[in-house]
Amino acid sequence: QVQLVESGGGLVQAGGSLRLSCAASGLTFSNAAMGWFRQAPGKEREFVGGISWSGGATNYADSVMGRFTISRDNAKNTVYLQMNSLKPEDTAVYYCAARPSVYDSLRVYSRPQSYGVWGQGTQVTVSS
Repeated sequence: QVQLVESGGGLVQAGGSLRLSCAASGLTFSNAAMGWFRQAPGKEREFVGGISWSGGATNYADSVMGRFTISRDNAKNTVYLQMNSLKPEDTAVYYCAARPSVYDSLRVYSRPQSYGVWGQGTQVTVSS
């Protein structure tokens, strides 16, 4: 079945770094647009960043621009989220999401409704 599995979350001090991974199976990853979202307690799920299936286009939320980087390895069916200069307000459960069968190689999606496949999430906690 279609599955996304996130890993790499944990506890880190403010200013530190983490790298999240999301391994996909059961879908044609090479033409799936991918996204990262997060949800903090008591808050709505919010867009963090997205990447086109080609990797040629990315988009980020203003709150993470310049600190977070999305990349993907289509040979490994994996998307990554490199998070640097972490802040306590980055604390949340981080989810990866997939939108399969995208025609446009540079299309990036930022709305949760645009994605049909979700992972189970990984906790990221940033201490001050």
